[in-house]
Amino acid sequence: MPDFPSSSRRRIPAAGLPQDGATIAQAALVVVAVLYFARDLLVPLALAILLSFILAPIARALRRWGLPRVPGVILSVLAAVLVLASLGLVMGRQLAELAAELPAYQAEVTRKLASINASGGLVERAQAMLRGLSNGVEREPRAPLPRGLHAEAVQPIPVEIRQPDPAALETLQNVLAPLVTPLATAGIVIVLVIFVLLYREDLRDRVIRLVGARDLHRTVAAMDDAAYRLSRFFLAQTALNAAFGAFMGMALFAIGVPQPILWGILAGLMRFVPFVGTFVAVAFPLLLALATDPGWTMPIMVLILFAIGEGAMGQVVEPMVFGHSTGLSPIAIIAAATFWTWLWGPVGLLVAVPLTVCLVVLGKHVDRLEFLEVALGDRPPLDPPETFYQRALMGDADGLEEQAEMVLRDAALSAYYDTVALPALALAQGDALRGGVAEERILAVHARVAALLEDLEEEEEGPPEKPLTDPASDLPPPIMAQAPASLVGPGSVLCLPGRGPFDDAAAMMLAQVLRKRGIGAVVAPPELLRGEVTGFDLRLVRQAWLCAVEGGSSSAAARYLLRRLRRRMPEAQICAMVACAGPEARLPAALRAEAAVAVEPGIAAAVKAAMRIG
Repeated sequence: MPDFPSSSRRRIPAAGLPQDGATIAQAALVVVAVLYFARDLLVPLALAILLSFILAPIARALRRWGLPRVPGVILSVLAAVLVLASLGLVMGRQLAELAAELPAYQAEVTRKLASINASGGLVERAQAMLRGLSNGVEREPRAPLPRGLHAEAVQPIPVEIRQPDPAALETLQNVLAPLVTPLATAGIVIVLVIFVLLYREDLRDRVIRLVGARDLHRTVAAMDDAAYRLSRFFLAQTALNAAFGAFMGMALFAIGVPQPILWGILAGLMRFVPFVGTFVAVAFPLLLALATDPGWTMPIMVLILFAIGEGAMGQVVEPMVFGHSTGLSPIAIIAAATFWTWLWGPVGLLVAVPLTVCLVVLGKHVDRLEFLEVALGDRPPLDPPETFYQRALMGDADGLEEQAEMVLRDAALSAYYDTVALPALALAQGDALRGGVAEERILAVHARVAALLEDLEEEEEGPPEKPLTDPASDLPPPIMAQAPASLVGPGSVLCLPGRGPFDDAAAMMLAQVLRKRGIGAVVAPPELLRGEVTGFDLRLVRQAWLCAVEGGSSSAAARYLLRRLRRRMPEAQICAMVACAGPEARLPAALRAEAAVAVEPGIAAAVKAAMRIG
């Protein structure tokens, strides 16, 4: 399904929807019961709504061309009815021909089964086992006849009951009775489609009143955009499935499969059911090819045709038309197909994906129904920083490395740190300060992050082809200029962590990226300012960076560290990097008040400032 722009993804405040979990569960059970027991009424309604999504663009186009609303709606519905009726007649005729030809295929099927048996395959072994079991069963002896009774069985008298020939009216009734229900359903669907198309604005306004009337401008914009995009999606899906069915019908006709039109129509219909539909569509022509072809060439060609057609449609054509997927996760598609088929039978299988797409779109725009998008949509349930934090908590080192590799294919290392790792550490830091996570687990997260940084030591920092940037931030892109000569020497840039639980990880990240730019950066422990650490020649330091993650160090502690840095290294330029600082964060303002040369919001910005300051 096409992605929705940010304007159309704004949340609609729902009116009067329950928040209690038990109430929602009870409401869900009631909804499922209504869907099941009222399926005779709801199936035509669902079909009408889906057809209205498909026909709405056609009706709008006819109206733009000057045709009034009512004639345009009737003309679009009439065209759809004629197409569906023609397909139904063709399928019925092809099915009748297939039923008449089935006895002729019996000999070929028997011959193929005999050849499989002759090869000593599974069928022969199964038959031999069954024969052995049958021979081993002892039959009970028949009880002897009592004395005085004749052993000869009495021959029964044949009795034959003859029914009178049915009258003409009875014959007509027997023929038309099976058609009454489908024709009545089709008539109801046609009438509903016409009224939905004629009064779609009125229906839209009523839906808006139900789901969110407190912000009309935003609600109308979101619902209009969602309805328009759903219409485009369903119309494009229908056109692509029709093209796929036509291609398969012509290809099957070319290789000689009987009734190719029937199988082409079936292939087009079954593509409305992803994954399962293709297997259902290929099964029937494959079985027919096995029954008609004396060899194995035709069945193999049928499989090749479906593989080529489905691969080209799913991997090339559909991504070019409306994106890489329907917007549903694979598990959601299988679950939806199972659920709707259980509720409504074969019709439910056809409408499962479109109805579920509608639910996902509803979840995108209604706050209280957001769980539908999370449960059924194909978007990751966790943001990248949340995924990072979750894997670090679980001790999934391989998962952390896989995520880093995936992000670094399209992004620089500094962008990965700014948009994934540091926000994840901010989440962990918040949990640690609130006491929500045990101290030993925080220490374990710290150790796994340190191990990840060590693994990324060999990762090159370069300009990404597609920079990974947070839309809500304006981080500058990485700079590939040469490092200033004054910063090349070892120890020329000192990265000192603040007092937060993960400030030392932020300092290690900044120093690592600086070293990859040719700058001699080192990480010093906080004890350096107290003179408890030896081995650092502070006279070589040209820049000193205080590194912190917002929320870890207090403003007073950060100002104190900055003053200590200035006293210990009066010749150095004192700077600060505060990661994950929001617009109202106090720490950056407090550090600027201490006359820091630069206070930057992340790794990429700090690297740019370091190279600019020299």
